[in-house]
Amino acid sequence: MKNYVSKIAVLCLAVLMACQTTPKTISDNSSLVPKIKQAIADIQKEYIKDKRTTRFEFEAKLENGKVVLTGDTEVEAARKSLLEKLKSQHIDFEDKTELTPSQNLEKKYGIIRVSVANLRSAPRHSAELATQSTLGTIVKIYKKQNAWYLIQTPDRYLAWVDGGAIQEADNEQVMDWQNAPKLLYTQATGFSFASPDANTQSVSDVVWGNVFKDLGTEKDFQKIGYPDGREAFLPKNQVQKLENWTKETQLTQQNLVLCAKKMMGLPYLWGGTSFKGVDCSGFTKTVYMMNGWIIPRDASQQIHEGEEIDSSKGFEKLEIGDLLFFGEKATENKPEKVIHVGMWIDNNEFIHSSNFVRIGSMDEKAGNFDAYERNRFLRAKRFLNKKTAGILPAYQAFEAQKN
Repeated sequence: MKNYVSKIAVLCLAVLMACQTTPKTISDNSSLVPKIKQAIADIQKEYIKDKRTTRFEFEAKLENGKVVLTGDTEVEAARKSLLEKLKSQHIDFEDKTELTPSQNLEKKYGIIRVSVANLRSAPRHSAELATQSTLGTIVKIYKKQNAWYLIQTPDRYLAWVDGGAIQEADNEQVMDWQNAPKLLYTQATGFSFASPDANTQSVSDVVWGNVFKDLGTEKDFQKIGYPDGREAFLPKNQVQKLENWTKETQLTQQNLVLCAKKMMGLPYLWGGTSFKGVDCSGFTKTVYMMNGWIIPRDASQQIHEGEEIDSSKGFEKLEIGDLLFFGEKATENKPEKVIHVGMWIDNNEFIHSSNFVRIGSMDEKAGNFDAYERNRFLRAKRFLNKKTAGILPAYQAFEAQKN
């Protein structure tokens, strides 16, 4: 009888416990992750126009059965709205998010100290090459992860760089670099030397656009200073005072074509924006940089700048220096997709980086007629003397960016 009563009591207890609300398990919380992902996507769409230039990275994951929200953004309103949205949906989560630039940074600036720094989409060498930045350029540091830095370039592009490529700098150090007399390397490529003698050991390779401190002259050489304190020598005829270059450089049709043709044959490199290789938009960006102006990094960003030129009936209204954009035309089901860009050089020809930097023609009778690009041509924009919001003077690459 006692055993029978005990069994009844155990059964009742089990039923009672089953009727109570059970605590959330990993399985239960797993269903919340997609909801959080959707909330992240909604807030991003509302606040962030372009993730390439505005930081907004969040992720929901499970840790010991609990939902944890990690990530960061530079837009405080966006972060606040995301947290409020999740709370309004009664989602229980642990907040491990933060604002960038990180408050833990000792120094908020960096100066590129190698000839060409490779900037990647994630903090690892195997990640996609997003863009490049050249020696002497001042960048903003957003956060540090192991030996990698999330930085923003003068054209506002966000990417990760190996710590070996930049010299960290505080306000005083960056102002010292910014205010020092500087030299611009004006040849395509070359080397700096340990002594004022081209037969001595090299200190580093150099490319067009590299900027150094001007430490005086010795024989037929210019003594130069690197952002990290190294010193070296370059032949005088390979450098120009940056101040003079800034004043004397003129954005003209002739100069655009001259600079573009200096890069003829340069290999195509996805993410490249230097004389070590260029992609299509890296090529047009570099051509304009050589003429004193910073334009946006990608073709899909460049197309929003300048003034649109009517090309509906052909190319008669185009002028030298106009940028031609190519891709997929908009349909009822999908928007326009900009994939490629080149520069008009007159005579029905354009120059672009496709396999390598080369000249193509829109004339069906020409030997260099490019039927592929002709068939996916979208429209043309004029940048010459059209200073819209995304077109900046090149000297800003060597000055500290203001928030």
